[in-house]
Amino acid sequence: MSRIGKKPIRILDDIKVDLKTKVLIVHGPQGTLELDIPDSIETHIVNNQIILQKIQSDRKSKAVYGLYRTLINNMIIGAHRGFFKHLVIQGVGYRAQMDKNLLVLSMGYSHIVNIIPPKNIYIKTLNNTEIIVSGPDKALVGQIAAKIRAVRPPEPYKGKGIRYKGEFIRQKVGKTGK
Repeated sequence: MSRIGKKPIRILDDIKVDLKTKVLIVHGPQGTLELDIPDSIETHIVNNQIILQKIQSDRKSKAVYGLYRTLINNMIIGAHRGFFKHLVIQGVGYRAQMDKNLLVLSMGYSHIVNIIPPKNIYIKTLNNTEIIVSGPDKALVGQIAAKIRAVRPPEPYKGKGIRYKGEFIRQKVGKTGK
């Protein structure tokens, strides 16, 4: 059984936390995040720490208890320094560029693919083969990075496509000729 939920969450110096009837709001230099707390969890702010307590002891409440502790911790880290995902484009003729607030991907299709980032998510291209997705919300950063990767996932024969930096693509052996 995990005991993650019992650990108190330290509030960093430049973070402001508000608790309003089952809604936790975290303000920081990277942005503002909100989280609805379920009825099975009680939240208290004591001595610059957030303490969670589960009200019920059924199986689902125990699982949600650890989950919400981690979600709140990710909110504090995200509001303080943010999260990012680094994507790399590999393949001849594949490229990405920013057009104002729009990511334009040329991935070998008959059309270009445009991706509009949601509020609080920032997309930056270092060159035409590297993309950085950043923002305070860890889940949303990962979701947008996965959406960009899904435009052209890496194929297993040559490895062409969009991949996360450091991601290992297992290469398959091609056909053997006569």
